[in-house]
Amino acid sequence: MAKGFKKTTAFIFFILAGIVLGGFISHICASQQYLGWLAWGQQIGLSTNSPAVIDLVIIKFAIGFELNVTVAQIFTVILSILLFNKTCKSL
Repeated sequence: MAKGFKKTTAFIFFILAGIVLGGFISHICASQQYLGWLAWGQQIGLSTNSPAVIDLVIIKFAIGFELNVTVAQIFTVILSILLFNKTCKSL
């Protein structure tokens, strides 16, 4: 395998792991009194509750995309990038 492919795959894995771990942490901390700020976030995009609809008579498309970003996810993605830089230097 090419060296760049391994490094790119590892980077994508670390980023996705940071996003999932941050989502899990924010879900757990949402009900905690002093850690609730980690669950604060914003949604960006077209709402999936009221998506953009394209009606072509024969076929109808509904397009919706939401991105929910929390404070915990930002911290864990930054941590995963730092961890990637430490562990994958030889790739």
